[in-house]
Amino acid sequence: MIYTVTLNPSIDYVINLEHLNKGHVNRVNSENVYPGGKGINVSRILKTLGHDSVATGFLSGFTGDFIRNSLYELNVKSDFINLDNGFTRINVKIKSEEETEINGGGPHISDEKLKELFDKLNELNKDDILILAGSIPSTLKEDLYERIMEHVKDHNVKVVVDATKKLLLNVLKYNPFLIKPNNHELEEIFNVKLDTVEDIIFYAKKLQDMGARNVLISRGKDGALLITENGEVLISNVAKGNVINSVGAGDSMVAGFVAGYLNSNSYEEALKLGSASGSATAFSSDLAKREFIDELIREIKIERR
Repeated sequence: MIYTVTLNPSIDYVINLEHLNKGHVNRVNSENVYPGGKGINVSRILKTLGHDSVATGFLSGFTGDFIRNSLYELNVKSDFINLDNGFTRINVKIKSEEETEINGGGPHISDEKLKELFDKLNELNKDDILILAGSIPSTLKEDLYERIMEHVKDHNVKVVVDATKKLLLNVLKYNPFLIKPNNHELEEIFNVKLDTVEDIIFYAKKLQDMGARNVLISRGKDGALLITENGEVLISNVAKGNVINSVGAGDSMVAGFVAGYLNSNSYEEALKLGSASGSATAFSSDLAKREFIDELIREIKIERR
């Protein structure tokens, strides 16, 4: 089974308006609400691609109920831990001339509730995949991903980590199966400017030298690049389309990669499906539909370096 962990889920309240007039009342043209959080997004795309997963993490209050009910309606399995205080955060995403985001803080997570999460992780085994995605709430210590990986290391679980900066660097010693920084995050990690594909390959291999088995670099309009544990360098193009939604594209790439790998045991096929899934979400108002992913995958070509 695949398990996704979202430590700080959200309701994503997405509004569209022609012009954001600061300091005045604004009327929206359209509005939507979605269950949000990187791990939740991964679970939703996995379901779209025909793979069950269990979404876990922490939920609280009426907003937590909305997320749980939404996932139920989408036939996405969940096993969240209920918090006794506060409410799951609401993230407001305003789309006008430019995109503006206002992210909520989220509730406090106690040591007792955190232990419940670790107890759930005790059940994982070598046939499972664990996906750790997104930021860690400010109420928790920044070493939480490290502690989780330490906790499951003897279970031989394949762990995927989609995080930034120290959160990512500090887990490399536990040899995650896959990490997925984007090219800008790669620049931040090493404090460099990456001008060429060769530069990206060089620093992606550094992350592999530090412990990651497979390194997937998303590159926006330039596609994606994968350094495999077998020493291969695979580069994908990007499908053609108009970007209308930046939320969830990277999560969709992670989900597509995992689904593609499980379907074929091939890193090339995993990269193709990951690239198509990421593009399909970027070209959609919400997370991508299966038909659109299947359409775009025909445009994805893989180059070997």
